[in-house]
Amino acid sequence: MSVKPDAVFVPLNIAVLTVSDTRTFDTDTSGQLLASRAVEAGHNLVARVLLKDDLYRIRAQVATWIADDQVQVVLVTGGTGFTGRDSTPEAVGCLLDRRVDGFGELFRALSILDVGTSTLQSRALAGLSNGTLVCCVPGSTGACRTAWEGILAEQLDARHRPCNFVAHLKAVAACESRG
Repeated sequence: MSVKPDAVFVPLNIAVLTVSDTRTFDTDTSGQLLASRAVEAGHNLVARVLLKDDLYRIRAQVATWIADDQVQVVLVTGGTGFTGRDSTPEAVGCLLDRRVDGFGELFRALSILDVGTSTLQSRALAGLSNGTLVCCVPGSTGACRTAWEGILAEQLDARHRPCNFVAHLKAVAACESRG
């Protein structure tokens, strides 16, 4: 990572959503990986939710977080494939003010090393909405690891140069508490 010497780390408020018809919090290794990596990096985990793959429930949860003045980043794992139940891109896409087209492209380029041409079936996406970065990645733990290590760790770090997403996120009042 290229770091500007005088840049300061800015902890972000991150919410994690796991979309799965079969997992529970005890078996959700993907959501746990994203949550723990965020905290280990120095960010604040402000919410973690697990929902069945239901377009309207996913959309409602992500919309709630986008409207929440305290949530700066939403990480969604699961529901990005091509099965009949996979609806995360349809649930989230209409909520985005601006798409980050390169996110899905970069994710697929990185994941080809792990899953080969099966990466074509990933509909990973990201975008900005109301000063909130929303990133949707596949539900496998390996895919979450690839996304965190290959993209998110740097793009959620204000010290990363030449650019990162921190400057594009809504500011959060430092003295305000969640209660």
